[in-house]
Amino acid sequence: MNDDLERESIILLNAAPRQERADAAANRQLILETAVELFAAEGSEQVTMADIATAAGVGKGTLYRRFSSKGDLALALMHEQMTAFQEQSLAELRRAALNREPYVRQLEGFLLSLVPFVEQHLPLLCLVQQEGLLLNERAHQAPYFWQHQTVSGLLQRAIRNGELSAEIDVSFTADALLAPLRVDVYRLQREIRGFSLERIGDGMRTLIAALAALE
Repeated sequence: MNDDLERESIILLNAAPRQERADAAANRQLILETAVELFAAEGSEQVTMADIATAAGVGKGTLYRRFSSKGDLALALMHEQMTAFQEQSLAELRRAALNREPYVRQLEGFLLSLVPFVEQHLPLLCLVQQEGLLLNERAHQAPYFWQHQTVSGLLQRAIRNGELSAEIDVSFTADALLAPLRVDVYRLQREIRGFSLERIGDGMRTLIAALAALE
């Protein structure tokens, strides 16, 4: 079983949310529901925090005490979806471990599963990246952090299992493999270059095959 990998990469977002007073929890839920409605109606990039506060009928202070930015709010909106995705990934890694599948194949499967995840959540992921949450003290809550941890863990296990060269720089390679799925690059591929999901998936397979060929 991939016990260490589970602890390092998949469980990161499963911490229970902090306890809130009933009125605070109600305000938080109201703000989230209002944001969902406004984002759907007007587009997440066009809606401001002031718009959300006004539509929810709360003061800006109340809003900012709960969410420091639209990116922070986007993380909260994605929490359940990200947790579900983690659980699905964990179940797949467990299945693969029981079947003794090569770690390189597990890595490919995980990266390919990220393509539809990014596609589905692209507007919210854009907000997270625009707010620079990868670089602040809450980076561990951003989707990219646990994606990198999971890819790094699989790379390390593939190296130990003799599937990949021991000369590979694990952390750099994890960043390189995930680069096509960063939201700015992904949007370029989908909206400017017109790549299909299938083409992006094929590209990810090619990257993994090239990496394995270095062994």
